Amino acid sequence: MKKINELIMPDDLRYAEDHEWARLEGDRVRVGLDDYAQDQLGDIVFVELPQVGDTLKKGGEFATVESVKAVVECYIPVTGEITDVNKELEDAPELVNQSPYGDGWFVELNPSDASEMETLMTSTECVEKLKGAE
Repeated sequence: MKKINELIMPDDLRYAEDHEWARLEGDRVRVGLDDYAQDQLGDIVFVELPQVGDTLKKGGEFATVESVKAVVECYIPVTGEITDVNKELEDAPELVNQSPYGDGWFVELNPSDASEMETLMTSTECVEKLKGAE
């Protein structure tokens, strides 16, 4: 497992308490699992995602990730309607391990209230929280 200072936590993202990340891209928000979570889970073997058109409330369950170590639920960091899902994860769930902020993204959504992004942690805040949990 990676040490805290080895984690990749891009500054242009916001982070939820449960280790999901969110990136505002125009009028959409792209969401995935952060580097810390994918590292802790180990090799990811299955990802179950919602359907396009599903409306989810911030903090609601939106994905299930199965790894060689555990099965975990993921929680949507902002309220909105799912506009796209990463279908590549069906056949290649390991993309979450290989590129959590790139090809390993989970969903895109049309946020109901983009200001919810401001309630999420910055990369600095997230790393400080992880250091405090060591």
